[in-house]
Amino acid sequence: MSNLMQFLIENPVDNLTEEVIVSPRLAKFPFKIKGMTGPEFAEYQKMSTKIGKKRKVEFDSKTFNELVVLNHTLVPNFRDAESIKKAGCQTPEQFLYKSLLAGEISELAQEISALSGFDKDMDEEVEEAKNS
Repeated sequence: MSNLMQFLIENPVDNLTEEVIVSPRLAKFPFKIKGMTGPEFAEYQKMSTKIGKKRKVEFDSKTFNELVVLNHTLVPNFRDAESIKKAGCQTPEQFLYKSLLAGEISELAQEISALSGFDKDMDEEVEEAKNS
């Protein structure tokens, strides 16, 4: 067995996690994130893509970032029902936008994408998704 094959067997990517800082405002509070799998990434792309008039494909980067952040941020857990209720929110999305600034959400989505093997910025990923 090759060294590469041995490495891949011993280092699966399904539980890859990392702690990141998303902004100076939250510098004392690292976020724990996990990487996306290929099927998850494809599903988020699909859920964020709409076919408009004249079969024009439109990619909703806001929806994509929400899906990435909500599903791949372990700490804090934006899906925690008790926290959502305490914050006076009804949905995880509302809680996310009440808790983080737009740039922090974008940075968190970029960090998750980078952990998932995408070293491009989100704008490049959005363009790639539009063209797929």
